[in-house]
Amino acid sequence: MPSFDIVSEVDGHELQNAIDQVNKEIANRFDFKGSDAKVENKESVLTLSAQSDFQVQQIRPMLYEKLVKRGIDVQCLDESPIEQSGMRAHQRITVREGLDKESAKKVVKAIKEAKLKVQAAVQGEQVRVTGKKRDDLQQTMAMLRGADLGMPLQYNNFRD
Repeated sequence: MPSFDIVSEVDGHELQNAIDQVNKEIANRFDFKGSDAKVENKESVLTLSAQSDFQVQQIRPMLYEKLVKRGIDVQCLDESPIEQSGMRAHQRITVREGLDKESAKKVVKAIKEAKLKVQAAVQGEQVRVTGKKRDDLQQTMAMLRGADLGMPLQYNNFRD
């Protein structure tokens, strides 16, 4: 039986490239001259740090722009509020990967509500969709692309 997996992944290499581009742009911009503003990545947690919260607010759109250009959907980012500590301002942005139980249940529910002739099963951090016909699986993919589930979804492991 044909099947495919629904996952939510972020390419770590592209993420790091986007961060490097932002740090280069910060080094070249006139309004950041003399400040040690930067973006760091540690285990899928991005830390934006600068001398003031205004500068952090200036870094965030630059980061989002670079991520979008690199093909990373910004829906997978969770922002925390900007924190002041001494003479520095920090903001942590968490990169969500994998489908948590709630997101997986939303995907399965959306598939069942569409009343397509496929079965969806949660398997860890992914959802496996199986059906008798390849066309049914392609209809499922098209339906999920149009649905707003709050997470970027990728489809892989397609088998006939």
